[in-house]
Amino acid sequence: MNADTEQNGLALRGTRVLDFTWIHAGPSATRILSDQGAEVIKVESNNALSVIGGPASATARGLGQRHNWNAGKLSISLNMKTPQGIDIAKRLAAVSDVVAENFSGRVMPSWGLDYESIRAINPSVIMLSMSGFGRTGPWKDRVSYGQTLQAWSGFTQLTGFPDADPSGPASAYSDAVGGMAGAQAVMLALIHRARTGRGQWLDVSQFESLSSLLETLTLDMSVNGASAVSTRTGNRAAHGGGAPHGAYRCKGDDRWAAISVFTDEEWRAFATAIGNPDWASDARFASAESRESNVDALDALVESWTMQHSAEDVMGLLQAAGVAAGVVQTGADLSRDPQLKQREFFRRVPDHQGEYRTIESAPYKLSRTPGSVTRGAPAFAADMTYVLRELLGMTDDEVEDCAIAGAFD
Repeated sequence: MNADTEQNGLALRGTRVLDFTWIHAGPSATRILSDQGAEVIKVESNNALSVIGGPASATARGLGQRHNWNAGKLSISLNMKTPQGIDIAKRLAAVSDVVAENFSGRVMPSWGLDYESIRAINPSVIMLSMSGFGRTGPWKDRVSYGQTLQAWSGFTQLTGFPDADPSGPASAYSDAVGGMAGAQAVMLALIHRARTGRGQWLDVSQFESLSSLLETLTLDMSVNGASAVSTRTGNRAAHGGGAPHGAYRCKGDDRWAAISVFTDEEWRAFATAIGNPDWASDARFASAESRESNVDALDALVESWTMQHSAEDVMGLLQAAGVAAGVVQTGADLSRDPQLKQREFFRRVPDHQGEYRTIESAPYKLSRTPGSVTRGAPAFAADMTYVLRELLGMTDDEVEDCAIAGAFD
């Protein structure tokens, strides 16, 4: 193993991952494995548009989220349009525990790197194939990106206000969910292989990963049919939403606080915290049921109070009373959030040039195998010598012949 990746207390130390992934979902899956000590060898190319998961021919290397999703990995450059590039990839697959890719279903077979082909040279290999819809079914060859998957899954239709067009999540939420599902699948396969010695093929569908988060909608449809709630409800929860329950404008420019009150006990605590205004004892708000029935009037009154205070004061006052409340935070708010800072969620790590960059850390704390990223993404093709000479044992003549043939682009 490369000395730079050796650390104590890492659950996946000694595991090697050959990483063909690109864009967001795939690289974020293998980044989770890298954080726990896996040696992740990222195959990159100037001939393939990798957008934000790697360098692209039309952009400067290292832009976008490359430093985040590829932190802690190694990088090699292979031109998979050459027989030599394909041969090196196969040799790496033969000495890897996991091969990960998130191309369309035609790419890996065209290189002779589909699961059955890799299995023939590495019987215990685990292969992670991530795609929009999975490798089977009528939609298996459809092209997709985050926003389209969110539309297919139902998220876009449900996101927004009843009197407005569907808005959908602001970012490629499906990629993040798919990445976590991919990493989870690899971990399960590694556990199975540790017990049986057998590898397997992991067919991960981002569509299904995202759809699995809509269990309330699915349950409602299965029970209530045509009368199910399947429209946008804005800030209000469609099922057992409580009241007040939503985001309320606060003092300042575009400042908001979210408040959730479900029980009568929480309502009494809320009313006391805000000074027991006369409207809090109105008969319309005497019970959870009546508050939900008169939610429009209640929301207007609650916002008349929140607009007199900063979002931070609203949160602090209500949290002190045991009422769930939180600032609707912006990116700037998150960057200085004291909770995230104390838990070191955002970490500054050096990249290959020694420049410190802020990236995300793991959202969990393991007492025995804490794991964490310690360095940023590698420079493009920075680890060619280690991979070709030390790992594969290639001679100077072999490397030279491959270079002349254009295997390293």
